[in-house]
Amino acid sequence: MLCEVEGDIATFKSLIRHPMETGQREDELTGEKIPAHFIQEVTVEHNGRVIFEALWSTGISENPYLSFKFRGAKPGDPIKLSWVDNKGESDSLVAEVSKAD
Repeated sequence: MLCEVEGDIATFKSLIRHPMETGQREDELTGEKIPAHFIQEVTVEHNGRVIFEALWSTGISENPYLSFKFRGAKPGDPIKLSWVDNKGESDSLVAEVSKAD
């Protein structure tokens, strides 16, 4: 996860490691369907305030990449990414906003 600010605009970027299975693919060895396993909710907080929320489904690729821009960040501010999937698994990551080179 990376969040860099240049002037008044911050750019958030993250690669989320997750299999994102649709439930439609078949296992090549057994021929049985691979159970659905996908991220349903993604949240990004800046200084404890939600600045991005998304509800995802099976149409998102494996290891999804997320990037967006927002205003009001300063170097050193905390930024947090959280997600929850359809199996109740979750993860979160906290970083600091940095100044763009």
